[in-house]
Amino acid sequence: MDDPDYAANLRRATLASSIGSALEYFDFALYGLSTALIFNVLFFDQSNPAMASVAAFATFGVGFLARPFGGLFFGTLGDRLGRKWVLVITILLMGGASTAIGLLPTYAQIGIWAPILLVLMRLLQGFGAGAEQAGATVLMAEYAPTKRRGFFSALPFIGIQAGTLLAAVVFSLITLLPQDQLLTWGWRVPFLCSFALILVALFIRMRLRETPTFVELEKSEQVTDHPIREIFGHGLPGVIVGIGLRMAENGGSYMFNTLALSFFVAVAGQSADKSLLTWGVTLGSLIGIFSVPLTGALSDRMGRRTVYRMGSVFLLDYSFPAWWLLTLGNHAIAIAVIAVGIGFGVNVMLGPQCAMLPEMFGNRHRYLGVAMAREISAVLAGGLAGVLGAYIIAVSGANWLLLAIYMATLALITTAATFLVPETLRRDLTRTDDAIKVSRGEAGEGVYSTTVTVRTIEP
Repeated sequence: MDDPDYAANLRRATLASSIGSALEYFDFALYGLSTALIFNVLFFDQSNPAMASVAAFATFGVGFLARPFGGLFFGTLGDRLGRKWVLVITILLMGGASTAIGLLPTYAQIGIWAPILLVLMRLLQGFGAGAEQAGATVLMAEYAPTKRRGFFSALPFIGIQAGTLLAAVVFSLITLLPQDQLLTWGWRVPFLCSFALILVALFIRMRLRETPTFVELEKSEQVTDHPIREIFGHGLPGVIVGIGLRMAENGGSYMFNTLALSFFVAVAGQSADKSLLTWGVTLGSLIGIFSVPLTGALSDRMGRRTVYRMGSVFLLDYSFPAWWLLTLGNHAIAIAVIAVGIGFGVNVMLGPQCAMLPEMFGNRHRYLGVAMAREISAVLAGGLAGVLGAYIIAVSGANWLLLAIYMATLALITTAATFLVPETLRRDLTRTDDAIKVSRGEAGEGVYSTTVTVRTIEP
């Protein structure tokens, strides 16, 4: 940290990661909010409004289906060519698709081609996003000082909260427009504004240097030619555990960000104020700006697993009272439920996750390993949450108990996963073996793991 050159690159890496994260989550949060309240009306046949909502959430899920393929493609490039240039490509692809959504014609204008084009843009958006967040995670973990890796790795994820917060504020403002203006031109403005974020992120990333650990890999001539073979041959245990760790964090995030709004509207009916509801997402993201780096820093002292487990257990305990409270149809209570669910339930896990996932994988296939763990879980948790949740609301008459059981199941999976991974605190990221195979003695100074492993695999 005393080296001016290193400090300058660390700041640049933080900005590059943060703005990319902000753009990704601005787009996804904006799309999620629009799915529940606008896209179901503009892009689908309105002869059956309930099924139009299910179809709209299906297009939301399509973006998640593309993410693992994007993670596989760009993750492979990231491990072979380096982190920097992949992040330049992904920001262009993801941001360009988001901007194009704001130019699409509606169902009333071109019929069935409207949802087809919407799905195509979501596929492109998801393909780029499939490696964006993994790249930002790996970039910061590899740049961060070892003893404060949890804190520094979490800093760019303030961009997630900032992007979600910005999307919620913008969406709240445009919903104040008269209904006819909102549905004609108002909803397009935020998507078109994504272009400005693209330019800023691109400028910063072009000036970024490659990460120290990848440079070390190149110097020692250990860059792999076959990262896919390595990750599915030796890194699969880490991918599976990583998927489990993400189920509650990712699934819970999208359930509170999007599904809770649709559920409340179904319960409250005509009395539901859509613009008020989005303030729950706004407040949750505002809390996350503080809770994410705080829990990241806390994981530098207590260990990644301990803090992560605190978040998953909280969400498990919170699931049933949260969804029951939403049935009361009270706007203030609904806003508080969503804000607490996002700000604490989800983000207490996100803080330590920022450093934990990169620490789980060896240097030769770290980008691909993190991308696979993140994006496969995004399909199984985040993408499925919207479609399955909307279907449950439609066929069960908005039964809160079924949604609570679903969220609690995700939290149970993640809690179990925290017992399957060894403590990764202060792990040397130049190592080429995966942490899932290290012994207790390598867990880190001052950290006492209850995980028992069978053997140590040397690089």
